[in-house]
Amino acid sequence: MPIGKPLEGTYGVIAEFADPQELLNAANAAREAGYKELDAYSPFPIHGLAEAIGFHRSRLSAVVLGGGIIGGFSGFFMCWYANVIWYPLNIGGKPFNSWPAWIPITFECTILFAAFAAVFGMLALNGLPMPYHPVFNVPRFDQASRDKFFLVIQARDPKFDIDDVWKFLESLGPREVNDVPW
Repeated sequence: MPIGKPLEGTYGVIAEFADPQELLNAANAAREAGYKELDAYSPFPIHGLAEAIGFHRSRLSAVVLGGGIIGGFSGFFMCWYANVIWYPLNIGGKPFNSWPAWIPITFECTILFAAFAAVFGMLALNGLPMPYHPVFNVPRFDQASRDKFFLVIQARDPKFDIDDVWKFLESLGPREVNDVPW
């Protein structure tokens, strides 16, 4: 195996920083250096960190819209099929395809399918449920929810070279740098 390439079973390299500003500066520096697969961990939200690590817009709104459209069509089709094909009744001379009566069902099915799409789409896009994550293998990561700040450059980054990443993260002045095994 060539020296410097990601080791088999390596998730990435993690660096611990002393305060939120150092983490934000490190994330900006990593982004400027060309790293794209970054993740940051902090005990509280840090303004500008999402942009610094290249957090992108979610596709969840498109998933919810698709679920709502499918739900609307499904509700309308269900009413149409029941009243026109399956069990047509002539009530008071109304046409079989009396769509104004089906608006509440169509609306409710739209909301129902959109809600299910939102819940299951959010779970799928977030990769949940995930009872285990490789960063839990780092000994000091248990402090991430209390008072520590971490930046991870993942091995799946196209620019990832383990030696270069180590040198780059050490040049940012962290408290500690570690490999993250799978």
